[in-house]
Amino acid sequence: MDIAPTLLEITGIAAPNQVDGVAQKPIEGVSLAYTFASSAGGFSAPSRHSTQYFEMLGVQGLYNNGWMYSAVPIRAPWELTGAAVADPATAFKFELFELKNDWTQFTDVSAQHPEKMAEMHDLMFGEFAKYQVLPLDASAATRFVAPRPSLAAGRTVFDYSGLKVSDIPEGNMPSLLNTTYTITAGIDVPDNASGMIINEGGRFYGWGLYLVKGAPIFTYNNQGLIRTRWQGPALSVGKHIIEFHFQYDGLGAATLAFNNVSGVGRGGTGTLKIDGKVVSTRKMENTVPLTKPLDTVFNIGAAAGTPVDDADYSIPFPFAGKIDKLTVVLDRPKLTPEDIRRLREAEARQGADK
Repeated sequence: MDIAPTLLEITGIAAPNQVDGVAQKPIEGVSLAYTFASSAGGFSAPSRHSTQYFEMLGVQGLYNNGWMYSAVPIRAPWELTGAAVADPATAFKFELFELKNDWTQFTDVSAQHPEKMAEMHDLMFGEFAKYQVLPLDASAATRFVAPRPSLAAGRTVFDYSGLKVSDIPEGNMPSLLNTTYTITAGIDVPDNASGMIINEGGRFYGWGLYLVKGAPIFTYNNQGLIRTRWQGPALSVGKHIIEFHFQYDGLGAATLAFNNVSGVGRGGTGTLKIDGKVVSTRKMENTVPLTKPLDTVFNIGAAAGTPVDDADYSIPFPFAGKIDKLTVVLDRPKLTPEDIRRLREAEARQGADK
């Protein structure tokens, strides 16, 4: 937050009040340019950034004029599957460090300075209110599936026809996480055709429906650890309908509303059909539950980034035939009244155990 105002100051560029007619918020940082003129390389200059809040997954802290007020984490940062902290504003124990005497934050002096503890607490929540941190969210995995603006939101049927699509980012593509789905491709192919029909992701997560020397293949790459593959016989020259259907075994992302991750990341059964005939059926034990690599993109008619299986193809792997029509249908799981009852009981037991 301090780098942008620093660059603006040293280049003599004023921060814009509007961009494309949209009013801009004030820059929430302090320029470092004043340190450049110090004879000691900046380290002897008194800091102009005297207060800085911290908040990450509900864990809180505040630096103010040489004091550090720090929440003690309730869970390790890598434990993403636990329940959300119910009331992060009051759930954490705090420590206090006087950095001028203890820059390593080794000695907690909270017991010796109760007035400073209260002062820092009030100042921290003042900063939270000022910088739109509230309400605090101490969930972990569930925050990754919180609704965001998206062209794909709420849709269950995606039709594509006659176009090559490349590098569509997450949020504007059909998401196959935690759901039953069917991919149907109407194609026209020459002899021994190869190439990508439809694909998301690559080497560290992804899936793809493609041809290798005429043979239709669907590959699901689970985080680079396990690749599950369905393959049929080589196609004859001409028009064909390829269908891949995956029947998801879990209750889906709706369980997250009950602080329960049991519905996500489950496996299922995939079936590959050619012109209505089943050519491959396989069980997949697990799927990616919530998050994907940040560079995951969606493609039709070619691939981008990295391959879902390096043994099969190299980028960009353009499709040698013609894609007449491509449809992706999502059938997201729906909780029954009995499912909801069990999830509520599990959530109540979880709360009672604390």
